[in-house]
Amino acid sequence: MEKQKNGSIEHIIRSRRSVRLFRNEPIETSEILELLNIAVWAPNHGMREPWRFILYRDGGRQAFADAVLKTYTSEEHKKMGAGKLEYYTNIPAHLVIILKEDPRQKEWDEDYAAVCCLIQNFQLAAWERGIGVVWKTNWYSYDPKFREAAGLKPGEKIVGVLHIGYPEQVPPERPRTSAEELLTIIDR
Repeated sequence: MEKQKNGSIEHIIRSRRSVRLFRNEPIETSEILELLNIAVWAPNHGMREPWRFILYRDGGRQAFADAVLKTYTSEEHKKMGAGKLEYYTNIPAHLVIILKEDPRQKEWDEDYAAVCCLIQNFQLAAWERGIGVVWKTNWYSYDPKFREAAGLKPGEKIVGVLHIGYPEQVPPERPRTSAEELLTIIDR
């Protein structure tokens, strides 16, 4: 038996890349919903399902870009505003992944971990279908202007913004530190 088959979970995990350059080809909402319905099978303590999503696609990409640009200083606008506007409006879809924050620390930690698992599930399922994703945690996610424009509610945290599309360019593999170098074994 082959150790790693094309299409196996091991192959998908090892071959997945963060894609930042996308073809100008739309991703259907139905496709993103299918991926989200796979992703929600992430482990989550007590089945709290501590997530919700906001999808920007088609004309909504302009609203996403505008919300990001609202967080820029006038100097940042002059320096990179036009380039960022073009960049964000050319990405086929932006998916904001939101954590419904629990005030109890243990539950918050568990819920945050669950949302991170959901994001990884989404990325792997998308990669299997030839769709690229990059998980972004930029400063605008914390800015009240972006949060208001995106419709975040009190007690919610943006865990990531996923930029989604068919890859124009797939980055090369980058080496990882082996587990042997990071593992401490205690056997007595």
